[in-house]
Amino acid sequence: MRRLVYYIATTLDGFIAGPDGADPTGPNGFWPIPEDYLRHIAAEYPETLPAPARAALSVTAEGTRFDTVLEGRRSYEIGLEAGITDAYPHLRHLVFSRTLAESPDPAVELVADDPVATVRRLKQEVGKDIWLIGGAELASALYSEIDQLILKVGPLTIGAGIPLFSHTAAFDPRSWELTDHTLLKSGAVFLTYARVTH
Repeated sequence: MRRLVYYIATTLDGFIAGPDGADPTGPNGFWPIPEDYLRHIAAEYPETLPAPARAALSVTAEGTRFDTVLEGRRSYEIGLEAGITDAYPHLRHLVFSRTLAESPDPAVELVADDPVATVRRLKQEVGKDIWLIGGAELASALYSEIDQLILKVGPLTIGAGIPLFSHTAAFDPRSWELTDHTLLKSGAVFLTYARVTH
Protein backbone atom coordinates (compact mmCIF):
# COMPACT_ATOMS: atom_id res chain seq x y z
CA MET A 1 0.00 0.00 0.00
CA ARG A 2 1.15 3.55 -0.73
CA ARG A 3 2.32 5.62 2.22
CA LEU A 4 1.48 9.20 3.11
CA VAL A 5 4.77 11.02 3.70
CA TYR A 6 4.97 14.42 5.36
CA TYR A 7 8.16 15.73 3.72
CA ILE A 8 8.71 19.23 5.05
CA ALA A 9 11.37 21.74 6.02
CA THR A 10 11.35 22.77 9.67
CA THR A 11 13.39 25.01 11.92
CA LEU A 12 15.06 23.64 15.03
CA ASP A 13 12.16 25.02 17.05
CA GLY A 14 9.55 23.25 14.93
CA PHE A 15 8.25 25.94 12.56
CA ILE A 16 7.61 25.48 8.83
CA ALA A 17 6.96 29.17 8.09
CA GLY A 18 6.99 32.55 9.76
CA PRO A 19 3.92 34.06 11.42
CA ASP A 20 2.74 35.54 8.09
CA GLY A 21 2.73 32.13 6.37
CA ALA A 22 4.82 33.42 3.44
CA ASP A 23 7.28 31.21 1.58
CA PRO A 24 10.35 31.03 3.87
CA THR A 25 12.55 30.30 0.82
CA GLY A 26 11.11 33.17 -1.24
CA PRO A 27 12.81 36.48 -2.12
CA ASN A 28 12.22 37.91 1.36
CA GLY A 29 12.47 34.56 3.12
CA PHE A 30 14.60 33.64 6.10
CA TRP A 31 15.43 30.05 5.10
CA PRO A 32 19.09 29.40 4.20
CA ILE A 33 19.54 27.38 1.00
CA PRO A 34 23.19 26.35 0.87
CA GLU A 35 24.55 24.51 -2.14
CA ASP A 36 24.87 21.12 -0.41
CA TYR A 37 21.20 21.32 0.69
CA LEU A 38 20.05 21.89 -2.90
CA ARG A 39 22.39 19.19 -4.21
CA HIS A 40 21.04 16.65 -1.71
CA ILE A 41 17.41 17.39 -2.62
CA ALA A 42 18.18 17.24 -6.35
CA ALA A 43 19.91 13.87 -5.90
CA GLU A 44 17.57 12.21 -3.39
CA TYR A 45 14.19 13.94 -3.80
CA PRO A 46 14.24 15.47 -7.32
CA GLU A 47 10.47 15.26 -7.74
CA THR A 48 9.97 17.56 -4.75
CA LEU A 49 11.65 20.49 -6.47
CA PRO A 50 9.12 22.87 -8.03
CA ALA A 51 9.24 23.18 -11.81
CA PRO A 52 11.12 26.53 -11.89
CA ALA A 53 13.84 25.11 -9.61
CA ARG A 54 14.05 21.92 -11.68
CA ALA A 55 14.55 24.01 -14.81
CA ALA A 56 17.14 26.28 -13.17
CA LEU A 57 19.10 23.29 -11.86
CA SER A 58 18.64 21.22 -15.05
CA VAL A 59 16.97 18.47 -13.01
CA THR A 60 15.08 16.04 -15.22
CA ALA A 61 15.04 12.97 -12.95
CA GLU A 62 11.57 11.59 -12.43
CA GLY A 63 12.29 10.58 -8.86
CA THR A 64 11.60 7.29 -7.15
CA ARG A 65 9.61 8.29 -4.07
CA PHE A 66 6.47 10.23 -5.02
CA ASP A 67 4.03 10.49 -7.89
CA THR A 68 1.37 12.52 -6.06
CA VAL A 69 1.52 15.74 -4.03
CA LEU A 70 -1.14 17.01 -1.61
CA GLU A 71 -1.38 20.66 -0.67
CA GLY A 72 -3.66 22.90 1.32
CA ARG A 73 -5.17 26.03 -0.23
CA ARG A 74 -2.95 28.48 1.67
CA SER A 75 0.23 26.68 0.61
CA TYR A 76 -1.02 26.51 -2.97
CA GLU A 77 -1.78 30.24 -3.00
CA ILE A 78 1.88 31.03 -2.23
CA GLY A 79 2.68 29.69 -5.70
CA LEU A 80 -0.29 31.45 -7.26
CA GLU A 81 0.92 34.78 -5.89
CA ALA A 82 4.23 34.11 -7.65
CA GLY A 83 2.37 33.42 -10.90
CA ILE A 84 2.77 29.62 -10.72
CA THR A 85 -0.49 27.73 -11.18
CA ASP A 86 1.13 24.28 -10.97
CA ALA A 87 4.52 24.07 -9.27
CA TYR A 88 4.60 20.29 -9.73
CA PRO A 89 3.43 19.47 -13.29
CA HIS A 90 5.50 16.27 -13.13
CA LEU A 91 3.30 14.95 -10.27
CA ARG A 92 -0.42 14.40 -9.76
CA HIS A 93 -1.28 17.57 -7.83
CA LEU A 94 -4.25 17.73 -5.44
CA VAL A 95 -5.21 20.93 -3.61
CA PHE A 96 -7.65 20.71 -0.71
CA SER A 97 -10.02 23.66 -0.56
CA ARG A 98 -13.65 24.29 0.23
CA THR A 99 -13.45 27.89 -0.99
CA LEU A 100 -11.77 27.74 -4.41
CA ALA A 101 -14.56 27.45 -6.97
CA GLU A 102 -12.42 26.21 -9.85
CA SER A 103 -8.83 25.18 -10.37
CA PRO A 104 -6.53 27.87 -11.79
CA ASP A 105 -4.76 25.08 -13.70
CA PRO A 106 -6.35 22.18 -15.60
CA ALA A 107 -3.72 19.77 -14.22
CA VAL A 108 -4.39 20.68 -10.56
CA GLU A 109 -7.24 18.74 -8.95
CA LEU A 110 -9.33 20.62 -6.40
CA VAL A 111 -10.64 18.45 -3.58
CA ALA A 112 -13.44 19.67 -1.31
CA ASP A 113 -14.03 16.23 0.23
CA ASP A 114 -12.78 14.99 3.59
CA PRO A 115 -8.95 14.78 3.40
CA VAL A 116 -8.80 11.54 5.41
CA ALA A 117 -11.28 9.73 3.14
CA THR A 118 -9.44 11.04 0.08
CA VAL A 119 -6.05 9.86 1.35
CA ARG A 120 -7.43 6.44 2.25
CA ARG A 121 -8.67 6.10 -1.33
CA LEU A 122 -5.32 7.25 -2.73
CA LYS A 123 -3.45 4.74 -0.58
CA GLN A 124 -5.41 1.91 -2.18
CA GLU A 125 -4.36 2.96 -5.69
CA VAL A 126 -1.26 1.57 -7.38
CA GLY A 127 1.65 3.96 -7.47
CA LYS A 128 4.50 5.56 -5.57
CA ASP A 129 4.14 7.20 -2.17
CA ILE A 130 2.04 10.32 -1.60
CA TRP A 131 3.81 13.52 -0.62
CA LEU A 132 2.10 15.78 1.88
CA ILE A 133 3.69 19.18 1.31
CA GLY A 134 1.59 21.03 3.89
CA GLY A 135 0.50 23.31 5.26
CA ALA A 136 0.03 22.82 8.95
CA GLU A 137 -3.78 22.69 8.84
CA LEU A 138 -3.86 19.96 6.20
CA ALA A 139 -1.12 18.08 8.08
CA SER A 140 -3.26 18.29 11.22
CA ALA A 141 -6.32 17.00 9.38
CA LEU A 142 -4.24 14.09 8.07
CA TYR A 143 -2.26 13.47 11.27
CA SER A 144 -3.71 9.97 11.75
CA GLU A 145 -2.86 8.99 8.15
CA ILE A 146 0.82 10.00 8.08
CA ASP A 147 3.03 6.91 7.71
CA GLN A 148 6.42 8.58 7.38
CA LEU A 149 8.00 11.89 8.33
CA ILE A 150 10.92 13.28 6.38
CA LEU A 151 12.08 16.42 8.16
CA LYS A 152 14.54 18.78 6.53
CA VAL A 153 15.77 20.45 9.72
CA GLY A 154 17.47 23.77 9.08
CA PRO A 155 20.13 25.09 11.48
CA LEU A 156 18.05 28.05 12.63
CA THR A 157 15.36 29.08 15.08
CA ILE A 158 12.72 31.75 14.51
CA GLY A 159 10.91 31.94 17.85
CA ALA A 160 7.37 32.06 16.45
CA GLY A 161 5.55 30.99 13.33
CA ILE A 162 3.49 28.21 11.80
CA PRO A 163 4.29 24.85 13.46
CA LEU A 164 4.55 21.42 11.82
CA PHE A 165 0.95 20.78 12.89
CA SER A 166 -1.60 23.50 13.53
CA HIS A 167 -3.35 24.02 16.86
CA THR A 168 -6.36 22.20 15.37
CA ALA A 169 -4.56 18.85 15.68
CA ALA A 170 -5.96 16.51 18.31
CA PHE A 171 -3.76 15.45 21.22
CA ASP A 172 -2.70 12.01 20.02
CA PRO A 173 0.83 10.93 21.03
CA ARG A 174 2.53 8.67 18.48
CA SER A 175 5.91 6.98 18.38
CA TRP A 176 8.27 7.18 15.42
CA GLU A 177 11.33 5.12 14.53
CA LEU A 178 14.34 6.87 13.01
CA THR A 179 15.07 4.91 9.81
CA ASP A 180 17.51 7.23 8.04
CA HIS A 181 19.44 10.45 8.60
CA THR A 182 21.80 12.64 6.62
CA LEU A 183 23.86 15.45 8.11
CA LEU A 184 25.13 18.06 5.65
CA LYS A 185 28.24 20.20 6.18
CA SER A 186 26.07 23.32 6.06
CA GLY A 187 24.30 22.12 9.22
CA ALA A 188 21.00 20.92 7.76
CA VAL A 189 19.85 17.45 8.81
CA PHE A 190 17.46 15.20 6.90
CA LEU A 191 15.63 12.90 9.33
CA THR A 192 13.38 10.06 8.18
CA TYR A 193 10.95 8.52 10.67
CA ALA A 194 8.52 5.64 10.19
CA ARG A 195 5.38 5.55 12.31
CA VAL A 196 5.50 2.81 14.92
CA THR A 197 2.31 0.77 14.76
CA HIS A 198 1.30 -1.57 17.57
